[in-house]
Amino acid sequence: MTRQYELVERVLSYQPTADEALLNRAYVYAMKAHGNQKRASGAPFFSHPLEVAAILAEMRLDDATIATALLHDTIEDTDTTRGEIDALFGREIGTLVDGLTKIKKLDLVTKKAEQAENFRKLLLAISSDIRVLLVKLADRLHNMRTLGAMKPAKRKIIAEETMDIYAPLAGRMGMQWLREELEGHAFKALNPEAFATVVERLAILRERNQGLIDEIASALTAKLKETKVAGFVSGREKKPYAIWSKMERKQISLEQLSDIYAFRIVVPEVEDCYRALSVVHTTWHAVPGRFKDYISNPKQNDYQSIHTTIIGPRHQRVELQIRTERMHSVADYGVAAHTLYKDSNGALGPEGVVGSQDSNAYRWLRHLVGMLLDGDNPEEFLEHTKLELFQDQVFCFTPKGRLIALPRGANPIDFAYAVHTGIGNTCVGAKINGRPMPLVTELRNGDEVEIICSKAQLPPSAWQSLAVTGKARSAIRRATRDAVRAQYGKLGREILVRAFQRREKTFSEESLAAALGRLSQKTAEDVMAAVGRGELGSADVVRAVFPEEKPQEPPKRRRKVQRNDEGWFGLRKVMGLKFRWPGSGERTCEHGPSGIPIRGLRGDLPVSFAAGGAVPGDRIVGILTPGQGITIYPIHAEALKAFDEEPERWIDVTWDIDEDNPQRFPAKISLTVLNEPGSLAQVATVIGEANGNIDNIKMTNSVPDYTEMLIDLEVWDLKHLNDIIAGLRAKDVVSRAARAGA
Repeated sequence: MTRQYELVERVLSYQPTADEALLNRAYVYAMKAHGNQKRASGAPFFSHPLEVAAILAEMRLDDATIATALLHDTIEDTDTTRGEIDALFGREIGTLVDGLTKIKKLDLVTKKAEQAENFRKLLLAISSDIRVLLVKLADRLHNMRTLGAMKPAKRKIIAEETMDIYAPLAGRMGMQWLREELEGHAFKALNPEAFATVVERLAILRERNQGLIDEIASALTAKLKETKVAGFVSGREKKPYAIWSKMERKQISLEQLSDIYAFRIVVPEVEDCYRALSVVHTTWHAVPGRFKDYISNPKQNDYQSIHTTIIGPRHQRVELQIRTERMHSVADYGVAAHTLYKDSNGALGPEGVVGSQDSNAYRWLRHLVGMLLDGDNPEEFLEHTKLELFQDQVFCFTPKGRLIALPRGANPIDFAYAVHTGIGNTCVGAKINGRPMPLVTELRNGDEVEIICSKAQLPPSAWQSLAVTGKARSAIRRATRDAVRAQYGKLGREILVRAFQRREKTFSEESLAAALGRLSQKTAEDVMAAVGRGELGSADVVRAVFPEEKPQEPPKRRRKVQRNDEGWFGLRKVMGLKFRWPGSGERTCEHGPSGIPIRGLRGDLPVSFAAGGAVPGDRIVGILTPGQGITIYPIHAEALKAFDEEPERWIDVTWDIDEDNPQRFPAKISLTVLNEPGSLAQVATVIGEANGNIDNIKMTNSVPDYTEMLIDLEVWDLKHLNDIIAGLRAKDVVSRAARAGA
């Protein structure tokens, strides 16, 4: 266990102005507060905060962070209060300790909804001061180092939480060494057999390639020295979890991996990186497709380096990383390497972190917190965050040269939403490197992507399954919800306008606003959407707006059936609409307010058609179904009998055909056809030549000589449908043809 004076001396070695008295005071206070408490291993509990402080001292963090590490368990595990910490150590340290206490109470491996909500709280806690995250990661690292003392069930929970949340978060913050160690401990706990197998195979490979790392490092060093490029070379072996995950991902054996051994060339300046690269590539053969320049295009966690793979000594594939000393520090320690915690005067900067705006990793964290305020539900937020945590990146460009970083596997849909949500919502196509390409095309590093937009476009809900990034999926869901809400809102408005007209009143949103309290709604838009969804009756709204007036008598319905040339038709008085058939059989209607205009399935109202369909030329009525909008029936449909006792669901509707943009409408016909070869072909030919579209066919053999067909069609209007039926009746193979399903 680290001693008090050792910890203080370590901090003073890199921060000579550190408050030595503060560190000593925090050490003594925490030791007394924890007293005789023991850890699961039997060690004194105080050894844990002390080791956490030592880890942070290795990362060269400031005295306030070290003091916070010593005190981080006092509020949670002792009788200490937040007020005592504030009084003894100042509000800054009190806030940090309190943030860590709240994080410790979170459960990040429970059911999805709870996990998502707790993850939101975690990011909110660490976003106000990045030091909260650094202490938490050090705390988790020491817990993972001592995980063997925990019971198996608890060990599994902690390891899963580490693998799912804390290791990726450390990587996203640029702290690669910490991520690798956390993953290693979690891998060993979660899959001990796989861990042991990889370690054993690595030992065999290490024995077989004995001296290889030193030989390659010496060859690289000698070549750099020969060309007068300053720098030092180091080699390392890939970690067991990284090897295992790559073997799983690529479905290959350990021997097939080309980057088990990786080498770093660390040089003083950026210019030296490219000089070293030139030396390497002119001395050994480069492996095609294995070059990445993260100096020119840094990763979002601030990582910078040149990656290349060569065929080096012993004809061995060698992965090289070339970077400056500063880049090397950031690659290992991430946000902790920026030394942003104290300025020259010793004062804290905004958000508790001086210069945090210069850190891409910290900006990413702030961006996530910004998303919390946009109203996404917890599950969507967790989905988006985990995608960004785990995915590697590709770098693409807009036509104007703006760099867009995306997860590997992303497509133009993701690119469009990464540029701007409005661009994504109006996207209709894309050009990749000047060529029109499908929106599902996987993007590659260096692609130039041009998004083609249309103001008339709304993102199809099916795009959710095509998008890779959480941001795109979340935006598509939000746009879909908004579009559906707008449809229901417009339908509700149409219904209310006509309800007000029947009472000889003028509809206005201001009149609704005055009755919001009585309707238990927040806005007029909420009222109209609720009416459109069928959750709120139009009569209830009218009564709420005009409570002083007497309720109107519900319309009396009159049902009469008479026979004419087209069959049986019900005469109904529906919400003020009266149908009558003169003696000639011609139908006309008398009504007060006009019906709600219906343009079909692609209109801007939530409309569907009954099983038998309906086409322009039919008299139609709408039935309002809660949560589904309006279902359109022909007025003679027998299915309408089921709604005779629910007059509040009957909606007056009328066709509103756009002559410039004709649409097909659904209809169903029933045929009895001779059961002989070619019958179906003749039926299809008649329909095709009449410019009808067959959507579905169902065939049954009712008798040996005849086949019953039920055909779903798409036609322009009633005349078009009748022409098709007449054409079918003219065929010798057709015994009977009639409209069905109405």
